[in-house]
Amino acid sequence: MTLLCVPLVARTVEEMEADAAAAAAAGGDLVEIRLDFIQGFRPREHLPRLLRGCPLPALVTYRPNWEGGQYEGDDTTRFETLRLAMELGVDYVDIELKVADKFINFISGNKPEKCKLIVSSHNYEYTPSCEELANLVARIQAVGADIVKIATTATDIIDVSRMFQVMVHCQVLLYSKDGYDSCFVVSYARTLKLGLVMSERGLMSRVLAPKFGGYLTFGILNAAKTSASGQPTVEELLEIYNIRRIGPDTKVLGLIANPVKQSKSPILHNKCLQSVGYDAVYLPLLADNLASFLETYSSPDFSGFSCSLPFKVDAVQCCDEHDPVAKSIGAINTIIRGPDGKLVGYNTDYIGAISAIEDGIGGLGSKDAAISPLAGRLIVVIGAGGAGKAIAYGAKEKGARVVVANRTYEKAVSLANAVGGQPLRLSDLETFKPEEGMILANATSLGMYPNVDGTPIPKKALSFYDVVFDAVYAPKVTRLLREAEECGVKVVSGVEMFIRQAMGQFERFTGGIEAPESLMREIAAKYT
Repeated sequence: MTLLCVPLVARTVEEMEADAAAAAAAGGDLVEIRLDFIQGFRPREHLPRLLRGCPLPALVTYRPNWEGGQYEGDDTTRFETLRLAMELGVDYVDIELKVADKFINFISGNKPEKCKLIVSSHNYEYTPSCEELANLVARIQAVGADIVKIATTATDIIDVSRMFQVMVHCQVLLYSKDGYDSCFVVSYARTLKLGLVMSERGLMSRVLAPKFGGYLTFGILNAAKTSASGQPTVEELLEIYNIRRIGPDTKVLGLIANPVKQSKSPILHNKCLQSVGYDAVYLPLLADNLASFLETYSSPDFSGFSCSLPFKVDAVQCCDEHDPVAKSIGAINTIIRGPDGKLVGYNTDYIGAISAIEDGIGGLGSKDAAISPLAGRLIVVIGAGGAGKAIAYGAKEKGARVVVANRTYEKAVSLANAVGGQPLRLSDLETFKPEEGMILANATSLGMYPNVDGTPIPKKALSFYDVVFDAVYAPKVTRLLREAEECGVKVVSGVEMFIRQAMGQFERFTGGIEAPESLMREIAAKYT
């Protein structure tokens, strides 16, 4: 079992003691006491107090500024403090590879058997090659480390794959020692190991540590108490990602997007996967190039992905096969890796958006249940990207007359021609009113968190429409929807599209398990 370590970075001993208690209450397995963060730290006074009252096993780190820490003094004082921690019975001590030989000579082999020595290396600029990482593991092991710790930085999400490769190649078996079910590296003299990749693009390394044999991973108490870039909270690791249940056979799913932090899909899918007992974890995957990501993470364990801005159109070229609807639309929001390794693309945005708009129109449409309330109506679709294509295609299939408005007029022309509609410049929406009873559908990211002040159309033009739909769901009430309501227009939130497209994705991800709609709605209501 991978241990969950909570870093303590308080400025005072009193606050650090309180944070240690909070870490235990939150479900942490151990705490990392970052002595270099304490202002006015006095080793012989403060260290016994911190360790004596600590409710969890403790890892003591006294990180110098040349390795990303706060300590600016000499090594001798630092070494004396770490030796004191050992004498006081601490469970783990962290020392940097650069001075590991010097520290080991300093303690003259008098390390207590209980105390595990972590020898660490941090790279705050990039992630080296697999060969360089493997050589680094060997160097750290050679100095006598009980635990090898390597932390690098992801400049691209594909960098994480190199850490995974080294983690897997350096381990063979799992066995238990000292009361913990711990991962040991058999091929490197059975040294424990820990490999993490920092930054938002490296989040996957922290969540998937149990899958790839990491001895521990770090989870912070809250966003204000971080000790390194990209650390998730303890609550996220336990409640959203459910890391206690992640193992070697766990499937990896996720949302490939840029940006991705604002998405609620990880919360929605993980809680639903847990509710049906499906062994998978769903991650936010901040990518810069879809093709590179899919080529790099080609293992069968990476079995399915949601695909969002700006990759829905690119996904068509990246998939080996396409569902007929997705092929007709020319945009994909769901990618499944088949048993043969081929990538199959689907589009669940189509039914998600169109059914939400139809329900929103409600009594304004035909009374004939066989005829869509969109039939014969004029719908203005703003945006010619993946979501815009799905809505335009779906509206055409339902018998609507389609107008496509886009910032880049050429893209509006292309999509309008594809659905037999009319192109429009985005600036023309201010005066566009060929008839009464129009429907407006925003398929752009304007208004999406964190740029919540954005809107694709002036408020005064919203009164031209009977119904306004916004595909943006974070925030739930966008500026567009708020201003439409102020104009007396009926609005349809993107939350409805979000839920409905997610239901289709869930069934694809799980091989046909029915999506728990009521739970999805409950989660969406709570988190959007």
